[in-house]
Amino acid sequence: MQTYTYSSIPAQCFLGESPYWSVERQSFFWVDIENGKLFEHQLDSGKTTIKSFPHRLTLVLGGEGGELILALDRKIASFDLSTEKLAWLTEVESDLPLNRFNDGKCDAKGRLWIGTLSTKFTKGSGSLYRVGKDLKPEKQLDQLTISNGMAWTADNQTFYFIDTPTRQIKAYHFELETGEIEFNRVAVEISEELGFPDGMCIDQEGMLWVAHYGGSGVYRWNPTTGELIEKIELPVPHVTSCAFGGSNMDTLLITTAQENLSKDQLKEYPLSGDVFLVKTETRGEEANRFVY
Repeated sequence: MQTYTYSSIPAQCFLGESPYWSVERQSFFWVDIENGKLFEHQLDSGKTTIKSFPHRLTLVLGGEGGELILALDRKIASFDLSTEKLAWLTEVESDLPLNRFNDGKCDAKGRLWIGTLSTKFTKGSGSLYRVGKDLKPEKQLDQLTISNGMAWTADNQTFYFIDTPTRQIKAYHFELETGEIEFNRVAVEISEELGFPDGMCIDQEGMLWVAHYGGSGVYRWNPTTGELIEKIELPVPHVTSCAFGGSNMDTLLITTAQENLSKDQLKEYPLSGDVFLVKTETRGEEANRFVY
């Protein structure tokens, strides 16, 4: 397997997540969920800025007008970077105060797919929602525990999804026009010693790059054969998500976490919570934006 080199950004997130590449700003965004922080890192200048919110901030992605779309606790909002104005768009599970949003992505039609979990990680307490132009969340999957990574194939016929504790990446038939999904098969089974699958993205060859929580790296899986192709080894245990970006879409930004590490482990793995940049030999696709 290839050996990768990385550079790190000293973010020191408690729970770094949701990397997103903004083409117009030529910068990476990510969040520190529990601390409500939004990071922006300009790739050319190397400058990082941080904005803080009085909520758990679980997701950042792009809106159709250049604004950001944020998931805060159980609500979705648009955020104007120039005015710093936050506008609430929709909400889920107001009857479940222990729940919060987690990972999310937009499909090729601009619909937002976003999951929930219980902050107590209660089995079966999470769901996956689809949010379209009418801003009404529609439940697509339930009985989830940690709704997590998602990706679509280039032909928009397959949707990949991770419910982390299952240690599986599931493939669903995807109907682009309607946004309907139907379970097809388990594409990848992840063995215990490799940790838990967390966030993921897909490259132009259709391979899945998956952050392994407790697995010290990002693993590249072939979802057709279920085989592990390669691994980006990182000097931290808890790797949480990854996204392609950069001018050639060949730079992988990887988020990590300090949570669930003891003081001794944090001394042993001092870069835990930092963000890593890795140049790959493949490319990703520009992320879809939320159309509403």
